[in-house]
Amino acid sequence: MKRNKKVLSAEQREELLGTLKARFEKNMNRHKNMEWTKVQAKLEANPEKLWSLDDMEITGGEPDVVGYDQKTGEFIFYDCSAESPKGRRSICYDHEALESRKEHKPADSAIGMAADMGIEMLTEEQYRELQQFGKFDTKTSSWVKTPEDIRKLGGAIFCDVRYGTIFMYHNGAESYYAARAFRGALRV
Repeated sequence: MKRNKKVLSAEQREELLGTLKARFEKNMNRHKNMEWTKVQAKLEANPEKLWSLDDMEITGGEPDVVGYDQKTGEFIFYDCSAESPKGRRSICYDHEALESRKEHKPADSAIGMAADMGIEMLTEEQYRELQQFGKFDTKTSSWVKTPEDIRKLGGAIFCDVRYGTIFMYHNGAESYYAARAFRGALRV
């Protein structure tokens, strides 16, 4: 899903802004006391961020505003799709894990895709924050940013929600599953 040109056409930009505005207005519980006009102004001033949001949208992430950083003046977007983004599934954790597979290699890695998209993978803490806005990953799971000490030992962590509880698990970083992707964050 790699696109070289990191600029949207005027038509693509307007379509994406329309999609984001509709999602923003439909899910006001995620961004109380925020105004779409301010979000849109930030987005229009940062075309490379719009490109990243478009990638989030294309891969099924359904990005939406979930916060505002008072210190930096940035709006915070997370993938808010009910299940892990379909266009990012069946991937291992990082490039090292991808290279370690001798056969049946996945198409990409979570860390690699996030970098190509210009976004950050959610941390476990951010994943837990996301859950306050609804029910996410009740049938799928999402890789989350793994602490270095775990990764050095060959592992990676992922989260999901079952039985009304957020679970964090571990797997070999080279593993991949049809129901596991990753969720991203973007600051604009």
